[in-house]
Amino acid sequence: MNPRVVRNILFVLFALPGVAFASWVSRTPVIRDILHASTAEMGIIIFGLAAGSLLGLLSAGNVIYRIGGRSVILGSALLIVIGFLIVGLGAAFSFTSIVFVGLVIFGNGYGTAEVALNVEGSAVENQLNKTLLPAFHGSFSMGTLAGAIIGSGAAAVHVPVVVHFGAIAVIIAAVTFYLYRYLPRDTGKEQDVSSQKSGSNIKAQLAVWKERRSLLIGIIMLGMAFAEGAANDWLPLTMVDGYGVDSLTSSYMYGLFVAAMTIGRFTGGFILDKFGRVPVLKGSAVLAAVGIILVIWGQHDLLAGLGILLWGLGASLGFPVGLSAAGDDPRGAAIRVGAVATIGYLAFLVGPPGLGLLGEHVGLLHALIVVLIGVIVAGLISGAARPVGMRKKK
Repeated sequence: MNPRVVRNILFVLFALPGVAFASWVSRTPVIRDILHASTAEMGIIIFGLAAGSLLGLLSAGNVIYRIGGRSVILGSALLIVIGFLIVGLGAAFSFTSIVFVGLVIFGNGYGTAEVALNVEGSAVENQLNKTLLPAFHGSFSMGTLAGAIIGSGAAAVHVPVVVHFGAIAVIIAAVTFYLYRYLPRDTGKEQDVSSQKSGSNIKAQLAVWKERRSLLIGIIMLGMAFAEGAANDWLPLTMVDGYGVDSLTSSYMYGLFVAAMTIGRFTGGFILDKFGRVPVLKGSAVLAAVGIILVIWGQHDLLAGLGILLWGLGASLGFPVGLSAAGDDPRGAAIRVGAVATIGYLAFLVGPPGLGLLGEHVGLLHALIVVLIGVIVAGLISGAARPVGMRKKK
């Protein structure tokens, strides 16, 4: 398969989970009201999404290692569609437990797709010898921007959540079924299951967790993913509770964050090729830190809006650059990408309920101080992402 064709297909496939995720986030204020949930209870509900994502991340590398990325991408899309429909039905009937279960399934597909798509993207990067993962994640952000716009529009005209989510699920299913067949069959596949023992696979997975570089990259991703995930999970509610804006305005401000993320990711490839990973990661951490400080202590909507813009720009490159660094060596890329993504996704697992519980006591704005600390740590250890192997030649 022509790598340029695969590249173009991946731009579309990366966008689809973003559309679904932002559609969920944009309707969280409405869903909270439907379920009559407190801030802490919403943290527990959102935990379902994070827990499902972690399950997908932990299992995806092993499955890709055995059967290749294409089938895993299709399976992840099916899980996203099914989970999204269940969340919509749970909201329609005001059943918290159904929403939680739907988010677990949705999260499982989302986490699985995160690994499979990035393994495909890293392979295309190596084939074309060009930095592409930030742009792929920019496409994800374009998807979240589209999802945020659709969600804001649906909220403005009071479209029922189940109708909104059902329409998005149909679109994701149709596009994925059409495009996945054009992907290469065996990207990331490194084991002939008929001739090799599963023990060698387990040994390879465990070895990754002893690599100092991989662990440090995972910590960088943990801090930057915490910054990204905190906004994705809590920014609309933070603006409502902390600044007194209405739910529609909070959706617009979340859209500003997504727009900043999108700009950062689509310009990130050029900036990374010009300045290198480490300087860009350090600069990103500074931007994100300043932005979060303005949101916490800005005391005015305009300053908070500027902070959201800087926060989005700063958080935009941490996760894709970390995944790109993990995939420097094509050998074992699926397992290594899965491992560092798992560490990064701990932010999405611990962050939502943690910020919710902390926000219940100190307010969501001051709970963001924990996110600020994570960004500072990521910036301080960003040297671990320095290119190695094939990428070092670039």
